[in-house]
Amino acid sequence: MNIALWIVIGFCSGSIPFSYWLGKLFLHTDIRRYGDGNPGAFNAWRAGKYKIGLPSLFLDYLKGAIPIGLARYVFNIYGWELVPIALSPVLGHAFSPFLRFRGGKAVASTFGIWTGLTLWEGPTILGIFLEIAYRIQKTDAWSVIISMICLLIYLSLRQYDSVILMIWLGNMLILIWKHRQDLRQGIKWRFHIRSES
Repeated sequence: MNIALWIVIGFCSGSIPFSYWLGKLFLHTDIRRYGDGNPGAFNAWRAGKYKIGLPSLFLDYLKGAIPIGLARYVFNIYGWELVPIALSPVLGHAFSPFLRFRGGKAVASTFGIWTGLTLWEGPTILGIFLEIAYRIQKTDAWSVIISMICLLIYLSLRQYDSVILMIWLGNMLILIWKHRQDLRQGIKWRFHIRSES
């Protein structure tokens, strides 16, 4: 019952559409009208610049970091039961009942859960390689996937246990599903290799 409670807490936390609500409250607009139509922090940034984008990003991050950090470090949940608990904020964000289960793409909440799981390691690796991937190719969705693959390599080299690797797999599947349309475009490199004739 304790595990079920943490899953509900995580899902409810993740499902709160901070970006959408902040857009409605301060901009009197639906941020889904901007960018890719996603009710997440990046479109909040497009709609209201840093004044709305920054708090949206921070709140979307916290709703993943706080419940997982509490479950792992305060209540000492470390076994396989941690898998559904860790994924619940990402699922809540991606399929928010407040938005008829059409939530965001779960990037900020992904950063949040990996903070809760690994403190600084996960979000640092994700952030570094997200920036590198963005610098070498143009598709945001592929930047996310590439950074997640790099996170897997890091977790493997650091010999994290199978529980953490299973959380990575679930997280990756959610991100692939939410980015599936953009991923179909393929990778568009920012540079071209000239072939000599």
